Amino acid sequence: MEQASLTIDLNCDMGESFGVYELGNDAALLDVVSSANIACGFHAGDPLTMRRTVREALSRGVAVGAHPGLPDLAGFGRREMAVSPQEAYAMTVYQIGALSAIVRAEGGRLGHVKPHGALYNMAAKDAALAEAIAEAAYKTDPALVLFGLAGSELIRAGMRLGLRTASEVFADRTYQADGSLTPRSRQDALLHDEDEAAERVVRLVRAGVVRSQQGVDVPLTAETVCIHGDGPQALAFARLIRERLEAAGIQVKAVGHG
Repeated sequence: MEQASLTIDLNCDMGESFGVYELGNDAALLDVVSSANIACGFHAGDPLTMRRTVREALSRGVAVGAHPGLPDLAGFGRREMAVSPQEAYAMTVYQIGALSAIVRAEGGRLGHVKPHGALYNMAAKDAALAEAIAEAAYKTDPALVLFGLAGSELIRAGMRLGLRTASEVFADRTYQADGSLTPRSRQDALLHDEDEAAERVVRLVRAGVVRSQQGVDVPLTAETVCIHGDGPQALAFARLIRERLEAAGIQVKAVGHG
């Protein structure tokens, strides 16, 4: 099924340095992507990094979003924690609030929220957790766009509350037949062939399907594509994705812009 829109958002997780520890190539990636998900200090990031990343994104016209995670610096927010919906709500409001204040102080406006890592994956399947995160975004600012895994509980929760949602697909992750991401604990969780990944992104945007690890096509709504910024080839990969999209006549544009 061909999708009517030939525009797509490219988002990247950023601001994930902490203190003296530097991670990613944010400044260069901001010239490629249309949306930046900025860590808010729980899984990564610190106030100075948050401010610097916000300023760099705003100066390039890149949409700024909050990237709240679990309070797990050592595990980079990728380890599941037994948090209640009430805890998830409070920590999400806390992190959105922190980044939103920095964005306002720099003369911008926070545009979206995308949970990070384990919190994102947990909310994709746990309806109560998804509801708590969506409610945190809505009560902080009902104009925020909620990013979530395509077909997930988080997208459904956002829709129920009346939030604008953006269904997300991943350029470098493999998928299961039910539309879920292959767990990072598995060796086949990541796509290592950049040409294959780029072509898959174009197919996702044009046809709305992805080939699963089980060899079947899975229908997915693609409104924003995540490009991870913490790998050694992240910048070259991001540029390749954008080049292939534009060569296919697909315009890269932030969700809700234009």
